[in-house]
Amino acid sequence: MHKAGAGRWTAVVAVCCGVLLGAQRPLPPTSVVKNRAPLPGNAFYPLPLTSIEPQGWLRRQLETQAAGLTGHLDEFWPDLGANSGWLGGNGESWERYLDGLLPLAYELQDATLLAKARRWVEWTLSHQRPDGAIGPLRNTDWWPNMVMLKVLTQYQEASGDARVIPLMTRYFQYQAQRMAAQPLHEWAAYRWGDEVLSILWLYNRTGAPWLLDLARQLHDQGYDWKAQFAHFAYPGKVSKAQAGLPTHGVNNAMALKTFALWGLVSGDASDRRAVYPMLAALDKNDLQPNGMDSADEHYAGADPSQGVELCAVVEAMFSLEQLEANLGDPVLADRLERIAYNALPATLSGDMWSHQYDQQPNQVMCSVAPRSWVSNGPDSNLFGLEPNFGCCTANLHQGWPKFAASLWMATPDDGLAAVAYAPNTVRGSVAGGVAVRITEATAYPFRDSVMLTVVPARAVVFPLQLRIPGWARGAEVKLNGVPVPRVEPGAYLRIARRWRAGDRVVLRFPMTVRTTRWFRNSAVVERGPLVYALKIGEAWNRLRVHGPTADWEVLPTSAWNYGLQLNAAGRVADVHVVETKLGACPFSPAGAPVALQLRARRIPQWTLVAGSAGTLPPSPVVSHEPAQTVTLIPYGAAKLRITAFPVLAVP
Repeated sequence: MHKAGAGRWTAVVAVCCGVLLGAQRPLPPTSVVKNRAPLPGNAFYPLPLTSIEPQGWLRRQLETQAAGLTGHLDEFWPDLGANSGWLGGNGESWERYLDGLLPLAYELQDATLLAKARRWVEWTLSHQRPDGAIGPLRNTDWWPNMVMLKVLTQYQEASGDARVIPLMTRYFQYQAQRMAAQPLHEWAAYRWGDEVLSILWLYNRTGAPWLLDLARQLHDQGYDWKAQFAHFAYPGKVSKAQAGLPTHGVNNAMALKTFALWGLVSGDASDRRAVYPMLAALDKNDLQPNGMDSADEHYAGADPSQGVELCAVVEAMFSLEQLEANLGDPVLADRLERIAYNALPATLSGDMWSHQYDQQPNQVMCSVAPRSWVSNGPDSNLFGLEPNFGCCTANLHQGWPKFAASLWMATPDDGLAAVAYAPNTVRGSVAGGVAVRITEATAYPFRDSVMLTVVPARAVVFPLQLRIPGWARGAEVKLNGVPVPRVEPGAYLRIARRWRAGDRVVLRFPMTVRTTRWFRNSAVVERGPLVYALKIGEAWNRLRVHGPTADWEVLPTSAWNYGLQLNAAGRVADVHVVETKLGACPFSPAGAPVALQLRARRIPQWTLVAGSAGTLPPSPVVSHEPAQTVTLIPYGAAKLRITAFPVLAVP
């Protein structure tokens, strides 16, 4: 039923908008646009959306997303129905999913998804009001328009549509004239950095100086995140009385990039580096093993039974992608990979037809229960259509596509930088315009090797920068079989040479098993960029049906309350790494292509409290239970899991 309807809609759009839909083959990427004076330069520059073609397991992940909620949500979810304010109706006008649907459609070059995305874009482009305003008339907050502006910048780069830049210019003129009488408030006041991003995008293409004045207005009216973290007043889990927009997890995830972007306008180096004290304060109080700072809806502390919202996950990823372009810090790219390969897939069902609102690192039951959230409801960790609230239903779609679009970036000296690793082919231009294609063959993050095959249109000199992860001790890089010297973890390796078609770079990142210490001296097991979690038996029970999807509870069918025995060096002893075939669904319990087997003991006194694993007993913990072999799988594959383990006392 849904597929037939989608097919009919594609046919209609193809007839009515044939010019827009005509190019269904991959479009040549537009040129990289660098910062225009007086803006200082970036460390790297994002590539246009069509530059990177996902391959291998990453493409299958995107195809799964297209076959799931992202590809069909508009067919049955009322918020995205024909009455949407963003299609000219009088319905929902705030939340929408185009910010993820559009990049997914272009990355897959899927005609049906392109037709869906262009339906929304076309309404915005063809319904700008005479005064320059865009969007539904009922919107009184600037924030929803900020999201559409991000969509339009991606669309313009992918399609070359000449209408986008004039529309954005008129809109920003309209806003600049009204900011004094209609200042930023509520969400827009905390998320103003997202609009600065679009203003800078337009300024770098037109050079209109008044755009920077508009950015200054946003800064002056927006929330001062830099000041909040200069004098941080929220240690640990906040109370409901303390909870507000400054402690809101999604606002904080979005704010990570705000002052780095503003610093391009202010010229103040401390603005561009404001993310570091921000992360330091959040990590000290709220960091979880999945790479996210907890917030269920607000700052929730370091207990691994607290949660983090899916919206915060995808927004933190987007912030880190922008920060890496701005600052070029491999530590931030390490963090991006940790979130992308752990927190993101963990909160999505394997078929991507359902998602959670909150995920927990120690998540032993997904059920309707009054958990110890700061402010969220009892169904927040169900897998479903819109558990707790529909914001994540609208927003989850940007995670994988924007990550795929950020694997490579351009360098200021007309080279390319490998920022994160996954199978793909990147196409761009180097050294003043020479076309180059680099194919990246890898099963990373599940395997330790990456092979790059470089094919320039002709022999050409340009720099290639390769991020060496901070955890990759003993990393090796070979160029055409010859070892490259000075490979340092936590840095970019720069190879500047004359590249010829067929040159190969092979990177090997040794993935030794390591143990890190967390809340109450618990132990977390890691290997490469992946965090590992106890594989718990899962029983999925359908609670409510929503058209083609449903809400699900997930109950454990095996024990979860284990502690780990560490050796004298503080590492797990006698661990066995088991690698299996990389299949179609690597982020699922059955499809996980790597597992760790190790010894553990039950801790009977560690029990359920209000539907969650009780607070971790302080380590070391005494257990008289027999030793057992347990299996750990990648965190993102385990929908029920223990990630932070009590450490057993030495017998």
